[in-house]
Amino acid sequence: MTTLLVIAKEPRPGRVKTRLTPPFTPEEAAALAEASLADTLDAVARTPARRRVLVLEGEPGPWLPPGFEVVRQCAGGLDERLAAAFAGCDGPALLIGMDTPQVTPELLTVDFADCDAWFGPAEDGGFWGLGLAAPDPALLLGVPMSTPVTGAAQRARLSGLRVRELPRLRDVDTAYDAEAVARTAPGGRFAARLARLRTTGVR
Repeated sequence: MTTLLVIAKEPRPGRVKTRLTPPFTPEEAAALAEASLADTLDAVARTPARRRVLVLEGEPGPWLPPGFEVVRQCAGGLDERLAAAFAGCDGPALLIGMDTPQVTPELLTVDFADCDAWFGPAEDGGFWGLGLAAPDPALLLGVPMSTPVTGAAQRARLSGLRVRELPRLRDVDTAYDAEAVARTAPGGRFAARLARLRTTGVR
């Protein structure tokens, strides 16, 4: 069975989703981040898995459901933190972030029987999911993160492996992204939180 990894930051004002401000305040951006994380963790909790691991910067909160191991993120760049998350796995693993609250158990149920890797591209040029049948930190170290070519660079690292593609998803980075993602998952906590913020005058 697959280990499911979620890499995330504690949703604290001023530390998460800073590109949502403006139009949202830091407190509102953190509330949206918390809702996104809660939706993500709920989807992971409902997905069959060998282990469910939250690789966290900060402290756990009431948004953390039961059944998760919590591992502290290491120091260093994002490539190093992702590599370290995979290094803690001794079998197939799928890693996602906290910025795609529209994920579902169906998307996260991956089978490595006929492939070595799964790759989930993001609309902004990054990637939202990476699965490795045999986790190798070297496949991530040195990949330039948070750039328009991050996804292409990471995908290139998988050359020579049998790779299957996950659907392209949109990360929540900007207010436009938030609206678009909420429309794709209208029944989630994220969409509900965004709707409540709209009623308080945020545009």
